[in-house]
Amino acid sequence: MREWVALVLRLVVGGVWIVAGALKVLEPAQSVAAVRAYQILPSDLVSPVGQLLPVVEVVIGLMLVLGLLTRAAAVASAALFVVFIAGIVSVWVRGINIDCGCFGGGGANPDAASQYPWEIARDAALLAASLFLAWAPRSRVAADNVLFRPTAVTGGP
Repeated sequence: MREWVALVLRLVVGGVWIVAGALKVLEPAQSVAAVRAYQILPSDLVSPVGQLLPVVEVVIGLMLVLGLLTRAAAVASAALFVVFIAGIVSVWVRGINIDCGCFGGGGANPDAASQYPWEIARDAALLAASLFLAWAPRSRVAADNVLFRPTAVTGGP
């Protein structure tokens, strides 16, 4: 049963990463603006992070959907969700009202604070799913099952 649960979680979390990254990779200037809106990173890091982050999201998503190096992809996914939750909490505490930029867009949004609890809850659920996959990476229909088949231990002569 655990392998079926892991399959569903892989597809959900991986699908979210692919959609989020693909929407941003098509609009790199908007992605950079979304990173800038958080007012956390030094200005010389905003552009590289804004341009690289969507690519990383798509790669993590593809790895999860394919079940390729699942544990590593799940750990990377969990780490990103921790960073994203911290970023949202940071702007909320500082009274900055921005669209999270999670699925494209970003920048000023006067009604953003009302969305922060939902965004944190969504990311926390996806973080929990990522942690489950890091703990139990084996699942059905996964590239890992082909690439890393358990080998039988044979006895001596």
